[in-house]
Formats: sequence, C-alpha cells, structure tokens
Amino acid sequence: MTNGPELNRAEGQQYLQQTTDRDMAARKYLTLDMAILLGILFIAIVFRFHKITLPLVDGFSWREVSTAMMADNFQQRSWNIFFPEVSWTGPGPSYQGREFQIVSYVTALLYQLFGWHDWFGRVVAAFFGLVTVFSLHRLTALCWGETHAHAAALTYALMPAAIMIDSSFLPDPAMLALVTLGVWLFVKYWVGGSGWLLPFATVCFSLGVLSKPPGLASGAVIFYLMVCWILEGKRKQATSVFLSGLLSLAIIGAYFSWAIYLGRSYPPFHVAGSGGYIWDDGFRAYFRDRFYFQSAWNTSVLWFYGYPFMVLFAVGLWVPPRPAEDPQQRILSRIPYMWVAGAMIVYLAGAGEITGNVWNFHIFHVPIAIFSGRGALLLATLASRTCLTPAVVFRAICILAVTLSWSTLPLVHTMKKPIAMKGKLLGEELARLAQPGDLVVAIAPEVGDPVAVYYSRARGWVFPPGGGDAEWSKFVADDATAIAQLEELRAQGADLFGATKNATDKQNLLFVDHHAGVIDYLNKTATKLVDTDDLLVYRITRP
Repeated sequence: MTNGPELNRAEGQQYLQQTTDRDMAARKYLTLDMAILLGILFIAIVFRFHKITLPLVDGFSWREVSTAMMADNFQQRSWNIFFPEVSWTGPGPSYQGREFQIVSYVTALLYQLFGWHDWFGRVVAAFFGLVTVFSLHRLTALCWGETHAHAAALTYALMPAAIMIDSSFLPDPAMLALVTLGVWLFVKYWVGGSGWLLPFATVCFSLGVLSKPPGLASGAVIFYLMVCWILEGKRKQATSVFLSGLLSLAIIGAYFSWAIYLGRSYPPFHVAGSGGYIWDDGFRAYFRDRFYFQSAWNTSVLWFYGYPFMVLFAVGLWVPPRPAEDPQQRILSRIPYMWVAGAMIVYLAGAGEITGNVWNFHIFHVPIAIFSGRGALLLATLASRTCLTPAVVFRAICILAVTLSWSTLPLVHTMKKPIAMKGKLLGEELARLAQPGDLVVAIAPEVGDPVAVYYSRARGWVFPPGGGDAEWSKFVADDATAIAQLEELRAQGADLFGATKNATDKQNLLFVDHHAGVIDYLNKTATKLVDTDDLLVYRITRP
C-alpha cells in the first residue's frame, strides 16, 4: 500500500522529465531550422545585392528603364498611382496601360526621401526577392517538410534567373513575392490557422496579380484546396474562399480594364504586354511554332538555369515524395504540382509574350525551386536514411559546386553584362548639353531601348518613334521616311538628336550605315555638337 503512491509519483516525475526533454528537443530543432533559414536568407542577400548599384544597362535594360521612368514621373509630376507615365514618347502626358506600379511607386518614395539614385529600384526588387525566399521556405515546409523547405529555398537563392530578376528594376519580384506570400498564408489558413489569414492572403495574392498578371497561375493552388474542401463537405469554408476569390478577381479585372482604357486613350496608345497571346495569333500559329517551346528551352539552358538546375528539376519532378499516411498531408503534398499546372496554363495562353519578355518566366520559379531542391536531396541522399553521413555531405557539396560553377556564377555574370553602357553614356552627354525644358531624340545600342532618354534626365523620344502599333525596334526601310519622322519630331519640339554609333536594330542594320542619308541631312540642317568614336549628337535648329 505504501509503495503505490511512491510508484505513481516516480512515474509522474519520469513522464514530466520525458515531456520536458521532448519540448527542449523540439525547441532545439526549431532553432536549428530557423538558423538554416537565416543562413539561406543571407546567401540570397549576398547574390541579390552583389553589384546592386549597377546602372540599368544589363540585359533587361529596356524594361527596367521604362519602370524607372514611371518612378521618376510619380516623384516629379504626379503621385497618382493610377496614371503611370513614361518619358520616351515626347513631352506628354505619356500615360500607358501598365501593371499596378508597386515597385516603381515604392522607389519613387525612396527618391523623395533620399534623392535620385538609379539603383534604388534594384534594392526594392531585391527586398521583394527575400520575401519570396522566406514564403517559399514556409510553403514548402507545409507541403513536404522542413528538409525539403531548406533545399527549395536554397535552390531559389542560387537560381540564376531568380537572382537576376530579383535584382532588376522590374515589377516581377513584387508579383512573385506577394503571390507566394498569399498562397502560403492561405495554406496556413486551410490547415486550421486563424481566420484573419484568409483576408490577409486575399490582399497579398490580389496585389501580386495586380503587379503582374502571370501571378494568376498561383491561384491554381487556392482553387485546388477550395475544391478539396467542397469534396470533404466543408462548404462553409469553401464558400468563404470562393467569395474572397470573386472579390479578388473583380478588383484585378477592374484595374486592368482601367489600364487598357488608359493606354488606349493617350498617345502613343500603348498597353504593355498586349500582344503575343493565343487569341491574338491564333491556335494554328501557336501550333506551327510548337508553342515556342524551342525558345523556352534555349532561354532555360543557355540563360536562365543552365543544365545543372534543369537536371535537378527533372529528377525532382520525376520522383515525387512518398505518399503521406495522413489524408490532409497527401492533399498538401500536391500543391507544387498544382502550381506547375497553373503556370503551364498561363504559358500555353501567352507563350509568345512570355518568351519575348523572358522575365515573365518568374512565376515558374517557385515550383522549379521546389522540385530542383527535391532533386538535389534525392541525388545527395540516394539510399541513405539520414542527411548527416559523410557520403551525403560530400555529394551535397559536389552538387552545390557544380550548380555554382556551371550555372549560377557564369549565367548571372552573362545576364549582368553592361550591354547598354554606351546608351547610358549618350544619355549623360545629352544631359550635359541640354537646357531646361529641352526634348531629346535618342538611339541606343539596341534600337528602341529608352536608356539614353532616361539618363538624359529629360523627356523625349526613341527613334524611330514608338508606341501603340508602331514598330520601334527596327529602322524604317529608307532615308526619306526616317527624315520625315525626324521632321515630325522637330515640329513637336525636339531639341537634341543623339545616337550611339553601334546602334543596331533587330534586323542587324547599323544606324550609321543604313541611315547615312539621315546623317547627311542632319549635317545640313542641324548643328553638330559631338562626334566621337562612340557618339553622335546634334542640336536641332528651328525652321
């Protein structure tokens, strides 16, 4: 009788000790996972902030400069975010149909606080990239566990295309960060999280799609989980999600209807990303061009990912994780596949636009990172049951070395080459020569790139003048037409004309050769100010 209470007390103490040990182990485990995540974020910072002050002269110069001009005009002309305006179509107003300008608007606020620096937009984009790394990690942890989350986040941190886009003055980093954050918050809500997660997830997802329409692809995950709730008979929760989705789509539809109206109402009547879709070109044209898969493949292996990441992606996609015993976890494990499916639907609908403006591939980078991370884990662990054996560590180091040396470092270096630097130099020369209120006409190394207009810190035109249905990436056929265009710009108030001597259009026609007659005309009717090995600048005289 006396031993009973003592035995019970001893068992209770032993149970409490075991519980305490488990709690301490769990806290230690979570701390280790958090340390790994912080380490991955540090790696992402290193790669995204390397050369962060690079001028907007890399491979994405054309699109970056247009985004930067909108930031300039928010800060200098109007803070109304619903009227994005560029500076390469004359004195203005030059409103255009564009995405909801989150990156450019935040950058304009930085200009207002700290003064103008052309690299501020890169900093804003890089911070959005870090949000993507974090949200991707937490989303993958819910789907496939912490180990896969570490692998996926590290893969994304080192992926060449992700590094390049996340450090470019583009709207795409905001798009991917916000839709990934929105999907992660929704998945947390779906597994039993707090009710406030649903409106917060809806706001993030909506802002992400407003930042760039390809973000709609991630909505496949939300739709999939809503259908799962319907099949489980949870109609109240599914109804809440359905109504939130309708509200989100209504806001998105309303904004882009306004953007189309704005772009069609003001010269040069330009709506960004308004061509190259299957309903524009027709299914026969898409089928004839094999849905641009050859172009997508070339971009993938030669520019964006390289063969190592493509191999890891293929391995991870081919060998899915073992099905979980828990039905809920089995549903969650399919989320990466749903994202790939949504992205492929978007690609098939707009392959012409996506392959023509390759930063649109950014919506694929979350599932590519998840599957590539899984592929790396499979190759590193092989038959091992633990990740801590010397063989596993050695294989992981080898995989990391190959991806860094064969993909990340050389491809990022290639994408960041300052190919438009002479355009920047032309713009700076125009800025030196311009008087207040002068309008400039400029031809950059890549015809149609407004980089020279941007760095002139003035308003003006690219040449040939573009916008709307006009083709401004190639020269007109003859000098007479080009001279007529130039005379029209002079009538509109053009004061300076500048060209880089290596200016080449997409037909590989060199300006100084193809339009030698235009140069002769300028020599007769304008005042030559600069004639160097690289630049040619004239002051346009009035009739």
